[in-house]
Amino acid sequence: MKTKFIMTSSAMFLAGIGVLLSFLPDEVAEYLNIESNRVTVLFLKIMSALYLGFALLNWMAKETLIGGIYNRPIAIGNFMHFAVGAIAFVKVLSGWQTHSAIFVSLTIIYSIFAIGFGYIFRKNPTIK
Repeated sequence: MKTKFIMTSSAMFLAGIGVLLSFLPDEVAEYLNIESNRVTVLFLKIMSALYLGFALLNWMAKETLIGGIYNRPIAIGNFMHFAVGAIAFVKVLSGWQTHSAIFVSLTIIYSIFAIGFGYIFRKNPTIK
């Protein structure tokens, strides 16, 4: 499997969330109905750094062989992030009566990336 598409798309997705959390933490907290104080903004900015770090990792590794024994930490790290995120989103959505379109969209995106990285982790890469 050629992994350039999934690595590039996940890098752009994670970078988008990271930039959003970095520059608009107060607005994100307000949208989520969370009290916006110094601690909340700090946690959102730290979360932004995590997203941007993962985005940069995926962007820089997009040209390398990933899968099987090649770059296994990158594949399993991405799989873990997206699988746990997808499970968390599904759990939260199952308890709500009304579903926000943003949360449903994030659940679908996280699930797709989790399946993709799970597949990459289990299969051997295709050499160009």
